[in-house]
Amino acid sequence: MQNPLHTGARGARNTCQGIMSVDRLFDELGHFKRFQACLYFAAVFQAIACGIHYLASVFLVERPSFVCAPPGNVTDVLYGNYTGASLEEVLPFFKPANGPMVVRTAEGKQWELSTCQRTQRMNPTDFTYEQLVNRTTEKCDSNYHYVYDHSEVYQSIVTDWDLVCDREWLAKLCQPTFMMGVLVGALVFGDIADRVGRRRILMITSLCQFVFGVSVAFTGNYYLFMFIRFLLAMVSSGYLVVVFVYVTEFTGNKVRTWTSMHVHAAFAVGVMMVAVMGYLVRTWRSYQILLSTCTSPFLFFCWKFPETPFYLMAKGRLQETQVLLDSIARFNGLEPGRLKAEDLLEPEEALLEKEVAAGVAQPAEPEKKLSILDLFGTWRMGWRTVTVGAVWFISSLGYYVFSLGSVNLGGNQYINLFLAGAVEFPSYLIGCYAMDRVGRKRTCAPALLLAGMACMLIIVVPNDIEVLAIFLSMTGKFAIAIAFGLIYLYTCELYPTIIRSLAVGSGSMMCRVGSVVAPFCVYLADIWQFLPQLIVGILAFIIGVLTLWLPETLGEPLTSTMEEAEALVNRSHLGTCSKTLARSTTLKSFFRYV
Repeated sequence: MQNPLHTGARGARNTCQGIMSVDRLFDELGHFKRFQACLYFAAVFQAIACGIHYLASVFLVERPSFVCAPPGNVTDVLYGNYTGASLEEVLPFFKPANGPMVVRTAEGKQWELSTCQRTQRMNPTDFTYEQLVNRTTEKCDSNYHYVYDHSEVYQSIVTDWDLVCDREWLAKLCQPTFMMGVLVGALVFGDIADRVGRRRILMITSLCQFVFGVSVAFTGNYYLFMFIRFLLAMVSSGYLVVVFVYVTEFTGNKVRTWTSMHVHAAFAVGVMMVAVMGYLVRTWRSYQILLSTCTSPFLFFCWKFPETPFYLMAKGRLQETQVLLDSIARFNGLEPGRLKAEDLLEPEEALLEKEVAAGVAQPAEPEKKLSILDLFGTWRMGWRTVTVGAVWFISSLGYYVFSLGSVNLGGNQYINLFLAGAVEFPSYLIGCYAMDRVGRKRTCAPALLLAGMACMLIIVVPNDIEVLAIFLSMTGKFAIAIAFGLIYLYTCELYPTIIRSLAVGSGSMMCRVGSVVAPFCVYLADIWQFLPQLIVGILAFIIGVLTLWLPETLGEPLTSTMEEAEALVNRSHLGTCSKTLARSTTLKSFFRYV
């Protein structure tokens, strides 16, 4: 998606004078006054739904304890020191590693039940847990049924469609398939939003989130469930991508970093709501419906959203832009008409508009289209691109490994997931403050190094000290969230105007790849409990070290050419007329402008 801050009436000229024209809009009408605040919180409210749907599968595919069902009615059950008259009584204590469950049926037959097989005792002498008799073993498959422990999980897609044993891989595909939909949605809706406008995409994707989210609960088979979830992922990703652009185009540069980063905070609220709803509702269909309707009030007022002024100007709709500017001024308590839409155009563009309209001049020739290869034009830029892409990848991979893996840390899984969302709030506050005080590089690199150290320390924590393992995991999530939040802005500042959108788009693709890989990384815990932490820890540490070789951009003007961008490594100041558009402000400045 093209960077909205550099879009003119006939294309992006990106001169110092043009940048100052954009700043003038917010200098005149307010960087974050009443109009922007109302619009911002309304738009970000729906971003909660994105966090909900991204992490909802944690409890949709939850697998309770289970054993292969025996033929006939069970009358007696033995499992270690536990006895009972039914499987449901003993299943809460069943652990496959401690041996099978022994049952006796009404016909007098005895069976040893495991998760994926059952063994019949031939001619048993009495009913005891261990007997030296001949046995015949049968493998449980789709022709057999399973008995599940419903004390914790009453109903999930695993229990409904028996996604265990040979079909377990189907349950594990749920989250990766969703993330593939996220990748496709980011590509599709990001491009469409540049063509038809941000407002329409926000309306369509938010409505589809509600429709597809509720429809998931009424699916009757696994494959329809996966298909609708894929569509849900596409529209959720589409909304999240476009809402970042939307709020950016309505807020001034003095608060832009705070407003864009705290869209992530709304996402974190969604994660916390998943934990709360998972605890309160233990049937997956009701759980899915309630989660999908949490943000439904947004549908009643999203149609009132205006199109952004930058998109209207980019399409040459100056009259509509003027109406919007007057509305903003009026809502903010200012005099309508104090700012003209023509005043936001660069002088050369304004003159060209008039000449083209009068037939005196021809429209400007389109600029040369750049490709991803231009990101590797020189060794220095190529190395920078690889490093930045790696930061995008590990930020996404670490974020979802910490989030999805939080339910496997021990203790209460609902509290763990809730904390994984709550810890993001201080990370964004501290991250924004540090970016202004110590710089982008000196915030990103230590954050990745801290995440790597936290992962390594989790490995050496004894299994019986669950509290320490949870604390270290939350520390890692806190650190990786800082890197995840700032990499958007840092990427914009590292690349020149002519290739900035392409750089952010390429980085975003690496982010989506990381989110697709993350669920598979979490599943590696089946091989070794700490293998996911080991992978994330090593990558985070290495990439954190590599980040130290990136140039610092705090206080630097945005670059316009490849030569200026390369000179950042030498901290050269090639111009002073352009302010840093995405420069963040301190917390004190933010509240002053509110």
